[in-house]
Amino acid sequence: MGPRPPAGRTHTLRPATGALTAADRLERSGHRVLRLHKADPVAFGFQPPGSLVLDVHRALADSSGYGHPQGLATARRAIAQHYVSAGVPRVDIDDVHVGNGASELILMAAQAVLEDGDEVLVPLPGHPLWTGAVTMAGATPVPYRCDEQAGWQPDLADLERRITARTKGLLVINPNNPTGAVYGRAVLRDLAEVARRHGLILFTDEVHDKILFDGATHTPLATLADGLVCLTFNSLSKAYRVGGYRAGWLLVTGPPRRTKPFAEALGALAALRGCPNVPAQHAIAPALGGRDATAMTLPGGRLAEQREFAWRVLNDVGMRCVKPRGGLYVFAGHRKAMSRITDDRRLMLDLLHQENILVAPGSDFGWPTPNRLRFVTLADSDTLTDAIVRTSRFLEEYRQ
Repeated sequence: MGPRPPAGRTHTLRPATGALTAADRLERSGHRVLRLHKADPVAFGFQPPGSLVLDVHRALADSSGYGHPQGLATARRAIAQHYVSAGVPRVDIDDVHVGNGASELILMAAQAVLEDGDEVLVPLPGHPLWTGAVTMAGATPVPYRCDEQAGWQPDLADLERRITARTKGLLVINPNNPTGAVYGRAVLRDLAEVARRHGLILFTDEVHDKILFDGATHTPLATLADGLVCLTFNSLSKAYRVGGYRAGWLLVTGPPRRTKPFAEALGALAALRGCPNVPAQHAIAPALGGRDATAMTLPGGRLAEQREFAWRVLNDVGMRCVKPRGGLYVFAGHRKAMSRITDDRRLMLDLLHQENILVAPGSDFGWPTPNRLRFVTLADSDTLTDAIVRTSRFLEEYRQ
């Protein structure tokens, strides 16, 4: 008898391991691969705040032992105070769970909250981590449409049409990855009201909440979700350029009688894990205590300039792209060439092998037609220009 196959649920995941392996092989053979598929600021020359690194360094001698399964009290207290200052009511240290990045906590929360047969409304397009987490918990991700013509804002009518007796949760990604849409208070209030009418749990991914452009402001969804169970996810990875530290958190808010079972389930999963990375937790309190994470997003700042530059060059070479108001990405399609494409993952690999450029295909974000690519905007302006021009030229000549 041969070996048994892996779990069937994994078949629905769309990992980029094949493309990453191909990129690694190209680099080993002497090619320089431009990796515009992943938002790792350090890989593009962005450095974390030096004082934050020193805070972690100073704490190393006291970080060798296991920490509390839910996270260090100093880190959780800083997170709780951060949300109280933002206007979230009734936040306590016990409402906070620290994890090895927001990604770990998303997977844990899905396991703690969802059961076989449940459904979760997820934005289309949206980050594949969420659809994977929902699927691996035995539930079904149900996409709701975000309207490109409205700047990728959620289509509330489409969202309500997707609700069934099995719908348990509603996911909001704000700012959105991959589109860069930022939702205003009115939209967030409407989303919370949908959850209230249908008794849904709110999941809100706010990892890019400090990376905002053109005067956009971010409102924590939990400030508008009074009476609802709301799970808020965030981390230091993007805004503070410390993705390798794996320092993320989950805030559970809502009526105590409703949140208590979820908090207990999360606590049990946290105990199975042992504890989150102890050294990195020492960066959380100083980061949230006032260290500036926004200077590069202001006019003239590097992130703002490169976002503007990437959007302008994409449109100049004939690729359509809504100007992102947050995040580190542009979600673009070629007006002519993309209509000839039937498989965007094959396109991604062909672009990699022919031009040594690695981007993320739209299908990774649930996009149903193979006419989109997501570019990370972290490369310098000259590199972005070269990559976008070469990609456009490649698409003009590409046939499947």
